[in-house]
Amino acid sequence: MWIIRNRNIFFAIAALLVGASVLAIGAFGIRPSIEFTGGTLLEVGYADSVGDKASIEKNLDMLSLGAYSLRPFGDDAYLLRVREIEQGELSAIVTAFQVEGVSAPELRRQNTVGPTIGAELQNKAFAALAVVIALTIIYVAFAFRHVSEPVSSWKYGFIAIVTLIHDVTIPAGIFAIIGHYYGTAEADVLFVTALLTILGYSVNDTIVIFDRIRENLKKNQDDNVEESFDEVVGHSLEQTFVRSFNTSFTVLIVVVAILLFGGSATYYFALALTAGVVAGTYSSLFLAAPLLVLLERRQAAHADVIVQTPKKKK
Repeated sequence: MWIIRNRNIFFAIAALLVGASVLAIGAFGIRPSIEFTGGTLLEVGYADSVGDKASIEKNLDMLSLGAYSLRPFGDDAYLLRVREIEQGELSAIVTAFQVEGVSAPELRRQNTVGPTIGAELQNKAFAALAVVIALTIIYVAFAFRHVSEPVSSWKYGFIAIVTLIHDVTIPAGIFAIIGHYYGTAEADVLFVTALLTILGYSVNDTIVIFDRIRENLKKNQDDNVEESFDEVVGHSLEQTFVRSFNTSFTVLIVVVAILLFGGSATYYFALALTAGVVAGTYSSLFLAAPLLVLLERRQAAHADVIVQTPKKKK
């Protein structure tokens, strides 16, 4: 199949995207939300047009709030992220949003998270990601325990984890870039939820392809059909390509609809899912199966070297 023949091109594309994402994460970092750092999040809105951001920031600077983040939220509101504030400071902060030419501001939302709870949520988020990855390795190793030729069963699990790293690194890199240049994308509970959803979706798509490879290997063995591993993988991809593409395309339609019409509250959640679904589809079709072929060829080449190397006489 053309995917197997051109696998080096797809490897290069994946390496480029992951490399750029890792550089972005390392250089910019991912902005954590107050759910992980602690603090107060305020949504202040207007009845019609919003106030000038520069004027609002000038008013806020006079309140000695320390470091804060102010960004537009929808068409008629701002989100203010600041340290944990006392109740007495709230009215002064809302008043700072009153600028010339707009209606009186109104406080629509107030969320306060203590630093202890934030640290606990952060640890639980990392633990959830670690548990998902560990259970994935165990499941793949168990499901393919009877597959040992020509690629060992544990290598299926290894490739599944490689593709999962690819699938979550790219959305994280996008968030790092947007958060640095626009100050809007943050890692919150919805972002972690999106990553967990991506992990589950991607590994399911990958396992479907791997399972078809396993079935074709067993069928060839039962029917005494001689076929190279490249051909088996290529045929398996041909048999599952349309199914995987159609499934991903259907999911993408729903996610993009949420992205475009879901509003500000779900925008970045949908953005993470969109990037993850695209990355997951790419890795399942153009990365996972070709990596199996690459490992098989290297294993065969290594075996040939061992066989052809003469033993030293004693």
